[in-house]
Amino acid sequence: MKDRIPRILIAGTGSGCGKTTVTCGLLSALRQSGTRTAAFKCGPDYIDPMFHKEVLGTDSGNLDLYLCGEETVKYLLARGGRRAEMTVTEGVMGLYDGRGFNDDRCSANHISRLTETPVVLVADVKGKSLSLAAELNGYVNFRENRIRGVILNHCSADMYPEYAELIRRETGLPCFGYLPNVPEAEVGSRHLGLITAAEIADIRQKMDALGEVAGECLDMDGLRALAETAPELSYEEPEILREISPGARYPVAIAKDRAFCFYYRDALELLEQMGAELIPFSPLTDSHLPTGSCGLILGGGYPELYAETLSGNKTLLKEIRTAVRGGLPTYAECGGFMYLGQSITTVEGRFPMAGAIPGNSRVTGHLVRFGYKELTARRDNLLCRRGGRIRCHEFHYSDTDDYGDGFEAVNSRGRSWETGQVSPSLYAGYPHLHLWGNPEFARSFMDAVRRTAQGEGGITWK
Repeated sequence: MKDRIPRILIAGTGSGCGKTTVTCGLLSALRQSGTRTAAFKCGPDYIDPMFHKEVLGTDSGNLDLYLCGEETVKYLLARGGRRAEMTVTEGVMGLYDGRGFNDDRCSANHISRLTETPVVLVADVKGKSLSLAAELNGYVNFRENRIRGVILNHCSADMYPEYAELIRRETGLPCFGYLPNVPEAEVGSRHLGLITAAEIADIRQKMDALGEVAGECLDMDGLRALAETAPELSYEEPEILREISPGARYPVAIAKDRAFCFYYRDALELLEQMGAELIPFSPLTDSHLPTGSCGLILGGGYPELYAETLSGNKTLLKEIRTAVRGGLPTYAECGGFMYLGQSITTVEGRFPMAGAIPGNSRVTGHLVRFGYKELTARRDNLLCRRGGRIRCHEFHYSDTDDYGDGFEAVNSRGRSWETGQVSPSLYAGYPHLHLWGNPEFARSFMDAVRRTAQGEGGITWK
């Protein structure tokens, strides 16, 4: 299959160069001009897509070659971008940074080459003059790439013509504008990166202000024209979609609030295609699960920041403990895994949680088991039979005294360990899964949801 999708990829010279600021500014300016726009993020990051969503009002997708594979990434890009007039993908880390140190596999450059997407490189000009040209030449000449231009971050209007001429003369690349400092659009940061968009009271005003500046300082016409040069995107529709037929819908409770907000849009849409009616609830404020729930999803997020409030919602904690122990199909990862455990310990103290599974979590001052890995099931469980495999990602500053032993995890260095609390009705673990990495995991979950609905008629919470 082929689709005409005007598209560009905003890449960077490294983390902190301003990719997210430039991407959000561009998306906001496109929205303000009335352009139908779709957005994506390279890699497994959850937070940047939240900002894309705040700008556009629609969810942003993730394009992760390690988690999903090349053919699925092309399909997800086509599906998300086919109704847009322009699609903007934000890179991850530096342009060539991927799985390891030896090649650019799973990098933004890999995605741009795979999808034939033109790249605009964001470069921070602070503290640089002629050295900026040397840096950009290094990126242009290092590996095969689709770099077609540059956007300058932290650049003033007075200096932009000087930089643009320097870059054109020394590298041959055109500049597509610049962004100066925009104090009214600044957001904070913490141990997991940017504060999430939902935590910023005036986020829309900040993004609107950023978009107004971007509309004035970026070459919007040039960027639109560049996006139109992208060739038709070739892709194959995944076989599993041909096996899904419309049918009954089954209510599945999904935790969505400031404490539980890390979800992959496309994974949730896959569950919906398989029959899930996702009903959001808040473990922070709701006393009961949605009535009639036939399944439960507890995603990642920041439960450690809201541990006292979560712990104080005792009615819901008891209800969830009873439901999970009673066999309600439950899928919990990272923050959701911590929430189902016995307790979470932070610098403020130890806070009891649902107690549906063994294990006590504690906040640490460092990343634990960080990175990509592959899971292999050690026994039958909610998501797969023994031997089932899926790739995953971990990013957490907490640890537990009971990881579980339902899966074997193997990282890129060959180190392995056991992880995951599992049963025929449960998957709970630190690893973040993208269900498009193995759609059979999604089908297994929904099969359990259907069996619950057909055998119990749904569960009514009192």
